[in-house]
Amino acid sequence: MRNILITGANRGIGFEFARQSIGRGDRVFAASRNLEKAIELQHLASANPKRMTLIKMDVTNEDDIENAYEIVNESVEGLDILINNAGIIYRGETPENFSAEILIESFKTNAIGPMMVAQRFLPLLEKGESPKIINITSQLGSIERKTFGGHYSYSSSKAALNMLVRTLAFDIRSKGIIVVVVHPGWVRTDMGGENAPIRTVDSVQGMLNLIDRLSIENTGSFLTWEGNVLPW
Repeated sequence: MRNILITGANRGIGFEFARQSIGRGDRVFAASRNLEKAIELQHLASANPKRMTLIKMDVTNEDDIENAYEIVNESVEGLDILINNAGIIYRGETPENFSAEILIESFKTNAIGPMMVAQRFLPLLEKGESPKIINITSQLGSIERKTFGGHYSYSSSKAALNMLVRTLAFDIRSKGIIVVVVHPGWVRTDMGGENAPIRTVDSVQGMLNLIDRLSIENTGSFLTWEGNVLPW
């Protein structure tokens, strides 16, 4: 049994991570900034009261992060996996309507938030078994693969996340903590849309299998949900 913290666990990829992790016998801490609306997550927690704890956490709020740390710290001796999944996307951005406010909000949630969560949970990860920090990114954050316009805030914030994670990976490699960014594919979620070709269940199953295979040699990598390397 592994101890896992998942951010943005109320729906889509985050919820599926929680569901499949429970099915694998793990101890899950499922975080969401709005638990009141996370009805499916509440039902999953009610069905698994000894192995799932719900935590209210907005990854842009340092008080929420601290409270989440205290809850996890009081419950387990170490954290094996941190899945930084929470993220936002704004659509329809153009050179004419580009907004600094939206860009800042995107950076707070998609790049800064995951780093603040990782920073606070490092003491518990150091006590974990083969600890890993999994950061859900996007191929839209790859500068080399950016061959079209649009998605200014989302693409740039994910590119920033990629750099932050790669830097973190080198700094904590000596602690034995594996750190990667993973592109989940174009997944059929509220964010991905109904035309996306990949089912959420398949993407998450692939990522969980990838997590099982990761070694310290993989730290600092930009990978797909199938384990292929993507260009930065």
